[in-house]
Amino acid sequence: MKKILNYAVVCLFWLAALPLWAENYPYRSDVLWVTVPDHADWLYETGEKAEVEVQFYKYGIPQDKVEVTYEIGGDMMPADKSGTVTLKNGRAVISLGTMNQPGFLDCRLSATVGGKKYNHHVKVGFSPEKLQPYTKLPADFNTFWEKNLAEAAKCPMKYTIEPAPEYSSEKSDCYLIKLQCFRPGSYVYGYLTRPKASGKYPVVLCPPGAGVKTIKEPKRHIYYADEGCIRLEMEIHGLNPTMSGEEFKEISSAFGNYLVNGIDNRDNYYMKKVYMACVRAIDYLTSLPDWDGKNVIVQGGSQGGALALITAGLDKRVTACVANHPALSDMAGYKAGRAGGYPHLFKNYQGMDTPEKINTLAYYDVVNFAKQIKVPVYMTWGYNDNTCPPTTSYIVYNVLDCPKEALITPINEHWTSEATEYGHLKWIQKHLK
Repeated sequence: MKKILNYAVVCLFWLAALPLWAENYPYRSDVLWVTVPDHADWLYETGEKAEVEVQFYKYGIPQDKVEVTYEIGGDMMPADKSGTVTLKNGRAVISLGTMNQPGFLDCRLSATVGGKKYNHHVKVGFSPEKLQPYTKLPADFNTFWEKNLAEAAKCPMKYTIEPAPEYSSEKSDCYLIKLQCFRPGSYVYGYLTRPKASGKYPVVLCPPGAGVKTIKEPKRHIYYADEGCIRLEMEIHGLNPTMSGEEFKEISSAFGNYLVNGIDNRDNYYMKKVYMACVRAIDYLTSLPDWDGKNVIVQGGSQGGALALITAGLDKRVTACVANHPALSDMAGYKAGRAGGYPHLFKNYQGMDTPEKINTLAYYDVVNFAKQIKVPVYMTWGYNDNTCPPTTSYIVYNVLDCPKEALITPINEHWTSEATEYGHLKWIQKHLK
């Protein structure tokens, strides 16, 4: 890796970034688990043995003579080792063993105090920089997507734009965008924020996380526009964010699980429209008169991180990419006996392991788009994430053949702090042309 910033902070006080919140970590909990691997960065070489000191506190008091049950298994895999330890002055040491192949071990903990059961876990890595994808690159991958891009480009770019002053600031204006994409009559929505001051600005596309949902907090990242970027936060299902809760419930119930819709055929998979919608959003952003004519950035987390990387691999206008814990990454990895990427099709769904579905996934998997990226990429991820596991984030990072940087925050589950998210903008600003 070109640059890895390892934050092996056992108690990551991310709430300190919000000075108005005088809260302890973890947020409003009576108990605190602390897990301390005997390597500060939580990383080991394959064949090297790992140990973790476990600490457990209630009301800040070390719990003595409490029995902790543990199970140890591969990342997202069933446990193959279990046991118990008894806390002495709130502490005990667990031997995790080792791995002979690159990957992660997950130590899953539980303790019962006052009749209530408390759970925690900690993952450590073994030579993860050597992880490689199970998913193969189809020979006609680029030809397939060039054809789809050409077809999608035939759809006229029609859009409406309405002021959304409730999401504006003193420095920035917000607008609700309805944008036609993929085929006539198919639309997506987004909130566009842009600086009020006249000038030329970089554009930033932010695709959404997973789920059938609308854009709930368009003002959360207003600092992008306040600090000189035009930013479009989009949704992917054609759901107007201004509709009532009752309307949204009625319409969204018809979607089912969109991540498996049409998965038997690469031409009919639901996500083709989504990928093309992201490119159409770039069409729109680069048509704006206040775009600086140079900088096009994609940025997102989870499914949004996946779509950011995918768009960077598809669209040569993209000049930089920021992605945290990307979903849709090496999704068939379970067939290699280790974690695959969200939505964990081979773990949580029946009937997914067919040649047709595996073939389709290869055309839509992040790892194969990551191989196409030539612009700078900044990735962030944590180790304790069970939604987008560290195994798949490392795999994506490892296949990138471009300028790349990573911020690794081992204790993080499927979240990023406000400080980390603001750091994405700072990274973008440093990489403007």
